[in-house]
Amino acid sequence: MTRYLALDAFRGITIALMILVNTPGTWSHVYAPLLHAKWHGCTPTDLVFPFFLFIIGSAMFFSFKKSGFTANAGQFRKIVKRGFIIFFLGFMLNIIPFNTDPNDWRFMGVLQRIGIAYVFAASLVLMLNKRGIFITSAVILLGYWLLLLSVGSDNAYSLEGNIIRQFDLAVLGAGHMYSGMGVAFDPEGLLSTIPAIVNMLLGFEITRYLTSIEDKKESVIKLTILGGVAIGLGSLWSLTLPINKSLWTGSYVIYTTGFACLLLAAFIWVIDILKQEKLASPLLVYGTNPLFVYVLSFLTVTLYLNISIADSTLYAWLYGVLTSFLDNTFASFIFALTHVVFFWYVSLLLYKRKIFIKI
Repeated sequence: MTRYLALDAFRGITIALMILVNTPGTWSHVYAPLLHAKWHGCTPTDLVFPFFLFIIGSAMFFSFKKSGFTANAGQFRKIVKRGFIIFFLGFMLNIIPFNTDPNDWRFMGVLQRIGIAYVFAASLVLMLNKRGIFITSAVILLGYWLLLLSVGSDNAYSLEGNIIRQFDLAVLGAGHMYSGMGVAFDPEGLLSTIPAIVNMLLGFEITRYLTSIEDKKESVIKLTILGGVAIGLGSLWSLTLPINKSLWTGSYVIYTTGFACLLLAAFIWVIDILKQEKLASPLLVYGTNPLFVYVLSFLTVTLYLNISIADSTLYAWLYGVLTSFLDNTFASFIFALTHVVFFWYVSLLLYKRKIFIKI
C-alpha cells in the first residue's frame, strides 16, 4: 500500500502544535494566535484538536484497508478496547499525581474525547458505505444543532445556559467538570463529543477520496477546492450557528475540516510535487509516535508543577530564568518552543531505534 508522506507530515505538525499551545511559560503572557477563542470564533489554536481527530480518521482508513474493512466481533472488540485504553489514559492524566480529592476528579478531557469518538467513528466506517457515512455525518451535525436549540434560543449558545453544560452537570456533577472558564463547564463534555465523531469520519472519507486520485497535482487542486468550499460553508452556517470550539458546533466541524484540507494540500504540494521531502522530514519524525509523545509532554508538565524549587514550582522557575533576559511574552513562547524541540528529539530517538508505541 502506498504511504502518503503528506499525511505523516500533517500528523507531525499537529502534534508539534499541540505541545506548542499547551506548554507556554505562563498563561498570563501568550501571543493571541496561540490562545483559544474565548467563546465564539476560531483562532489558529482552535484548529489543532480537530486536525488531530481528522488525522485519526485518516489513519483508520489505512488501518482498516489492510484488513479489507472487515466488520466482525473480533474487530469491534479491538476498537472498544483501544477506545477504552485511550479514555483511561486521559483520565489518569487528569488525576496524576493523585493529590486531588476524588470528588474533584475531572472525568473528561482531550484523550477521553478521542477515545469515545474513535469507538463510534471506527464502528461506523466498518458498518456503512460512503453514502451512509455522509448521511450519518449530516444527521449528527443537524441533530446536534437541534439539541443545542432545545434549551431555547437565548441559552442555546451561552456559557451558562447551554444544554452541553446542563447535561454534564446532571450526569457528571460540577466537581468532575473543568472550571477554568469561571463556571463548571467542560469544553470536552459528553454531548459535545458527538459532533467530534464527524471530524474523524470526514478525515476517513477525505483520505479515501485522496487515495483514489493518482495524479498529485489533481489531488492538490481538488483538496484546495474542497477546503475552500468547506470553509465557506462553515462561515455561512456560522451566521445562524456560531463557530464555537467549546460547544463543538457543526459550523466549527465543517470550517476546521476545510483548513485541514488546505494544509494537507500544501504538504502534498511540497513533498510530492516539489519533491522537498527534506523540508518536511522533522514533521515526519514527529508523527511516528503521536499519542505517546502527547502523553509524555503532559506528564512532563505535571512533573514540573509538582517539583518545588526556590519557593516556587520548577515550571515557574524555568520560565523565570527565561524572563531574566527575554520579554515576558517572548519568554513564554520560547519556553513552549523548547519543549517542541525536546519532544521532537525524543521522537527522533524512538524513530532511529524503530520503536513505535501503539495504543
